[in-house]
Amino acid sequence: MTSVLRDELRQRKPFDSLEQEAFLSLGRTEAVLEEAIERVLKPHAISITQYNVLRILRGAGADGLCRNEIRDRLVSRMPDVTRLLDRMEEAGLVSRIRDAEDRRMVNTCLTDRGRRLVDKLDAPVTEEHKRRLGHLTRQQLRTLIDLLALVRREG
Repeated sequence: MTSVLRDELRQRKPFDSLEQEAFLSLGRTEAVLEEAIERVLKPHAISITQYNVLRILRGAGADGLCRNEIRDRLVSRMPDVTRLLDRMEEAGLVSRIRDAEDRRMVNTCLTDRGRRLVDKLDAPVTEEHKRRLGHLTRQQLRTLIDLLALVRREG
């Protein structure tokens, strides 16, 4: 049986193992899905990680979150969240507020501009999710979600 991934990559020799093929297939799939979302976000001049931060902060409510809490909630880990938040603050998407009692504590909150942007992106992002995954049945989606969770558990 020929491998779909091998065909996509125009690779002639077989993979070393099914685990290798599965691993590479996950990476290829992630790249395809990420590229699709990047096309949705590009006209708004934000990255996928910035969009993720906007969604996280919207869910956090008016009090916002500290930098470490944002870092821990990101889908993709990022080493320099401070610099990311600096760029988002410069773009007017977030604001940072120092705690009056503990000056070391700084919370990041959505600005009105950031909230309008993330709200505006809900429909096109959801549409892209449906375009990429909508051909799967509910059961297939549940199976995919469950299998991916098993992979993240590290065996």
